[in-house]
Amino acid sequence: MCLRVVIVDDHARFRAQAAELLTLERFSVVGDAETGAGGVELSRTLAPDLVLLDVGLPDANGFDLVTAMHETGAAVVLTSSRALRDYGTRVSDSGADGFITKAELTGEAIRSLLMN
Repeated sequence: MCLRVVIVDDHARFRAQAAELLTLERFSVVGDAETGAGGVELSRTLAPDLVLLDVGLPDANGFDLVTAMHETGAAVVLTSSRALRDYGTRVSDSGADGFITKAELTGEAIRSLLMN
């Protein structure tokens, strides 16, 4: 099954690299946004299976967007350059389906998170 993904991150280079990597690993990247507001709107419009959501966005905190993204029917995996331990319980408290550092992003890692 090819998961449809929206990538929300304020760094264009990361969005492009993540899209390329996920496409090579048989995901379908259907859109990307650089702001939280843009990501929520895009997710409402495109109804992806998954939103790859950066924790630090210029207009919002990724933790605070998880519920809005879930309302679009998407699973949410938070991403950051920082380690999971740096956030304490914020990831689990947010209701996200998982967390992965940007350096460890792979299709296999995402699939593993979504299967748990």
